[in-house]
Amino acid sequence: MRFRRIYRVGGGSFKLGNIALIGSILLAGTAMSANGSNSPQVEKAEQPGAQGDVAGHVGDQAEQVAGTPISATQSTGSRDWWAPGEGRKFPEQLEYSNEHGRLGLLNAEGGFDTKGNPFFEPIGRNGRACVSCHQPADGMSLSLPTIQERWAVTGGKDPIFAAIDGSNCPNLPQDDPKSHSLLLERGLFRIFLPWPPKAADGITPIEPEFTIEVVRDPGGCNTDPKYGLNSDNPMISVYRRPRPVANMKYVVQKKFGAGPFVGKNGLPAPLDPETGKPLNQNMMADAREATLRSQAVEAGVTHLQMLEKLSDEQLAAIEKFEQQIYVAQVAYDDAGSLIEAGGAAAFGPKNLLLGEAGVLGNNTTRWVFPMGDVWKAPAPGDSAKQVAMRESIRRGQEIFHFRTFWIKDSMHLNTVGLGNPTKRTCATCHGMHMTGMDSANGWMDIGTTNLPWARETPLNPWTDEKELMPLFKITCKAGVPPHPYLGRVFYTQDPGRALISGKCNDVGTIVMQQFRGLAARAPYFSNGSARNIAELIDFYDRRYNIQFSDRERHDLEHFLSSL
Repeated sequence: MRFRRIYRVGGGSFKLGNIALIGSILLAGTAMSANGSNSPQVEKAEQPGAQGDVAGHVGDQAEQVAGTPISATQSTGSRDWWAPGEGRKFPEQLEYSNEHGRLGLLNAEGGFDTKGNPFFEPIGRNGRACVSCHQPADGMSLSLPTIQERWAVTGGKDPIFAAIDGSNCPNLPQDDPKSHSLLLERGLFRIFLPWPPKAADGITPIEPEFTIEVVRDPGGCNTDPKYGLNSDNPMISVYRRPRPVANMKYVVQKKFGAGPFVGKNGLPAPLDPETGKPLNQNMMADAREATLRSQAVEAGVTHLQMLEKLSDEQLAAIEKFEQQIYVAQVAYDDAGSLIEAGGAAAFGPKNLLLGEAGVLGNNTTRWVFPMGDVWKAPAPGDSAKQVAMRESIRRGQEIFHFRTFWIKDSMHLNTVGLGNPTKRTCATCHGMHMTGMDSANGWMDIGTTNLPWARETPLNPWTDEKELMPLFKITCKAGVPPHPYLGRVFYTQDPGRALISGKCNDVGTIVMQQFRGLAARAPYFSNGSARNIAELIDFYDRRYNIQFSDRERHDLEHFLSSL
């Protein structure tokens, strides 16, 4: 696809003959802006990440976006679905029913009209807005039941099913639900990244420490001559869940864990181009973007199919909205309201608004999820059913903080000085006060994407069900040490951070996400492998041989669902 278009960067005009240059021009422009000169800095070219508003891989992504067809779409709103461009008012508070009770949203800046707000407007070419994949009723993410409902209501014409990433591969017949099986059955969108990885300058390739081979490709994209690994613009396609855009002051905090070096590997941390301060890299599954603005720029290209950079005004409006929304469960079946006067500080969006970001939780004074003495004894007027559920939630909170088990062979967890194995609790890794995120910047491998622990559909003669996820063979090169727990040759459904860093030890490592609004946004893990919270608990029980009792499982499920 060739055409001529003028882009203005740093006060000058550039005529582009090929869409592949867009990312490079954007990189140069943001470097000019950050450095106050007309010469983009490239001394950090060997480092993955973003120098300014655009990461190095975006130019290659833009080339694939430009060559992907766009289909006609339709999206109508309802109380539970916010369609792009509706222009309705976003109130100060919202509540939505879900499987376990009610979810609450708090807009810290008060109600506002969404008309003209770029988060809610279809500003790209495919009819999507940011809100398309970050729905209020789904905790500012997108649940599998909602995705399936949108297919049924629109006959697959909703913009969320856009060929670029809402189908297994753009080369498939887009009116066939089988072409969207990863989205319709696992809630996963396609993420396409250049191979080998690109450095922050958008030009310099990063020499990977491993080779990668496609072993299984059910969606067909990794082996496709136009979109795949052997195309003229080599890409690897992986499939991931959309993360919630809420409680962001905790996600992008620059206090505890946001130091000059990445806590998990000792490498230099990226710096905020505006402030020069280290960033925590806790936002995206592979940490490829570390600021709300750089993430928005990439999302505009890859998810909205924009062929130009978001304006400074649009970026400011998106960032402002994302930082004023707080989400948490406000009521739980049988337990009743979670936000009563004098209730536990662990619950509800208002407590998230009031809470302090960047604090490492502990089990004495600054609990990860503080409950104090709430529900230690029944309150007057509580029914027997209410008392029983509240006691269960409280026991679940105690299990989360105090139930020890042996953690073994987890990259960037057992390799940071804790020992292998190490006897810890859920709160060891999920330690950020009020969210349960990792307080340290970085990523780890708990086995959700790497074999042998990743969920795989068993092959047997009694079912024709087949595995939907791709599978890659990883071979660490002779010049680097083998993976300490998986060896020199192993298999993964998603190389995770390694698609950005090129490092063998990063294969399968994923940045953990917050626990808030879980009841509204199943399935779980970056690859949607846990269909519900019970399966999430099941995975940890199997992975670390915890041996939860039935009551412990139920109590922990009730607690996590109440967050």
